[in-house]
Amino acid sequence: MVSNLVNAIDYLKENGYFIYTADMDGEDYKHVDYAPKKVLVVGSEGNGVSQVVRKNSDVIVSLPMVGKINSLNASVSAGILLYEMGTYGRN
Repeated sequence: MVSNLVNAIDYLKENGYFIYTADMDGEDYKHVDYAPKKVLVVGSEGNGVSQVVRKNSDVIVSLPMVGKINSLNASVSAGILLYEMGTYGRN
């Protein structure tokens, strides 16, 4: 747990990490090239992520929704994205 997420993101970026943030209007997660050193930021289910976190992220990724489903809960989204990042992000 950190007291300031933007400071933590800056620290991670300084140490070579690429920051991916999950939000509804990002790039399709299947079409993103994932870096070897990566961090996934997932916002709250009600509010998502703040604008300042979005601004400090390297890439905004999203899960495309089909049909009547317009979003998934944060834990489901995180699980899908972490699997994708781990499977296809290796060098």
